[in-house]
Amino acid sequence: MSSMDSVKHNCTTLCYIEKEDSYLMLHRVKKVNDINKDKWVGVGGHFEEGESPEECLLREVYEETGLTLRNFRLRGIVTFSTDVYPTEYMFLYTADSYEGEMIECNEGNLEWVKKSDVYNLPIWEGDKLFFRLLEEEVPVFSLKLRYEGDKLVEAVLDGKDIGGRV
Repeated sequence: MSSMDSVKHNCTTLCYIEKEDSYLMLHRVKKVNDINKDKWVGVGGHFEEGESPEECLLREVYEETGLTLRNFRLRGIVTFSTDVYPTEYMFLYTADSYEGEMIECNEGNLEWVKKSDVYNLPIWEGDKLFFRLLEEEVPVFSLKLRYEGDKLVEAVLDGKDIGGRV
């Protein structure tokens, strides 16, 4: 086995599938040692060797939901920096067209959540920032979120410090 086979990439995808006024959310309650334990997130995951962001997105969404995306768009790139884990670069997508039958996800429970209710769920503080950017139809953005433990201590949008506000 080459050393490349065992590398876990620090590039990921995350997708919020839209239906009417809701997002498909994943309540992360099934995985052991999960950084997202008990949080609500979109669907996605780590790149496999040689994958493009779109290939990773399509594979991860299918693996976690059973759905095949038909229309999706890149909304932003989010850089997560923490004092605990290596830096992660996440390609953030939304999708509004898909086909297939939803399956049970082995990482948590899938549920359609009204967009207006998302902020009331246990989500990461920085996720609230990119949800606002999605709502405001901000063109493809770059957002850096720096955490110390679970606390958001820095937010930088397109190179400008926004101090946790959009």
